Amino acid sequence: MQIESPIKTTLNEKIVIPAVKVKYCLYARKSTESEERQILSIDSQIKEMLLLADREGLEVVSMKKESHSAKETGQRPIFNEIIEEIKQGKYNGILTWAPDRISRNAGDLGKVVDLMDSGHLLDIRTFGQQFGNNPNEKFLLMILGSQAKLENDNRGINVKRGLRTRCEMGLWPGVAPVGYLNQKEMDKKCQVIIDSDRSPIIKKIFEKMAYEKWSGRKIHQWLKFELNFKSVGNHNLALSNIYRLLQNSFYYGTFEYPRGSGNWYKGKHEPIVTKEIFDKVQIQLKRDNIVRQSKEFAFTKLMVCGLCGSGISAEEKYKQLKDGTSARYIYYGCGRSKDRCCKNPYIREEELTNQLVKILDSIDLNNTGVQIKFEKELKRFNKFNRGVLGIQNKNTKHKDIDLKTYSKYILKDGTNEEKRELMGCFKSKIVITKKVVEIK
Repeated sequence: MQIESPIKTTLNEKIVIPAVKVKYCLYARKSTESEERQILSIDSQIKEMLLLADREGLEVVSMKKESHSAKETGQRPIFNEIIEEIKQGKYNGILTWAPDRISRNAGDLGKVVDLMDSGHLLDIRTFGQQFGNNPNEKFLLMILGSQAKLENDNRGINVKRGLRTRCEMGLWPGVAPVGYLNQKEMDKKCQVIIDSDRSPIIKKIFEKMAYEKWSGRKIHQWLKFELNFKSVGNHNLALSNIYRLLQNSFYYGTFEYPRGSGNWYKGKHEPIVTKEIFDKVQIQLKRDNIVRQSKEFAFTKLMVCGLCGSGISAEEKYKQLKDGTSARYIYYGCGRSKDRCCKNPYIREEELTNQLVKILDSIDLNNTGVQIKFEKELKRFNKFNRGVLGIQNKNTKHKDIDLKTYSKYILKDGTNEEKRELMGCFKSKIVITKKVVEIK
């Protein structure tokens, strides 16, 4: 396509500026609505617009398609790519099915109009309209784009109103929690029913925590290894999902929607547990939360169990001494995430440290990382000597200290952070098998 620009002279003669050839990018975007309500799919849009280009002799030099929503500004990577390529002069026209395919928000619409104002974008063609770089057609384009934005805004308001109405009717407007199933019939939309297969297990979960004082981790192991419990999507429940489940008031008949809004509703669904059991569980969760707030230990998440491959965890123990004081001990052992019945015994932190020190010479250290840490420590030490002790010998090089000596010092007397930083320099995997530390 060629665009001519007529100019009138003082003699009312028309002078035609040489035509500018328009090269088009065909842009197809999928609607965010359901398939039944879509006007055309991406492939159908491309087919129709290619027929239009062939019929009217339009030169299409690029073809791009996208499925991102156009509701928010700058969230479509392909559209952003088109904007940049127009600025670079790769093409100067857009061929698309309808104006709302380009933009349904003011920000992106403004980018398109700015390109037309600057002369980078000469023409926009849709199935039934053409928008050139002139005031009237740009104004019409902005009106159509604003109308699409208005439709988006109104649709959002209507959806929220509909969801709020359903909640006031006691209906759950989302995917049913584990233990319930969504009704599939259209006339029973947002209604949930009891899942006869899973609801008895959900009830037992609440009862075991409320009455038997089970921890979340023990419930997780019970579900995974003894019952092989699966969700509707055939997935194991993660530990975090179990804690969220136990805090979900939906199971005794009430729910908050949206979450954190403070808007509570009485549900029409059948409760799985009573309010009394739910409240007992919340009390137990507070105690369980204290247990779960474990302290940071020096060597956790850095080693693996040699029997089952689980990560090594740690726990703190106190022993009452005869003189009235207590002694603190730290034990490392298999976390049993892969094998609940793993028999790998615990090992004391002191014994673990001694073994690491002995085999340190055979460990492949990341010398760069250790060297940097070592040099920082020496600078700090020299600064302390000069500033506090008044020692001004700047030529002290500490030749008798090497990286291995420094590393052994960190393992024995360093802070937890220093130990973890040093262990992070180990290239080899550290494995504990029956109280024996190995490098593999």
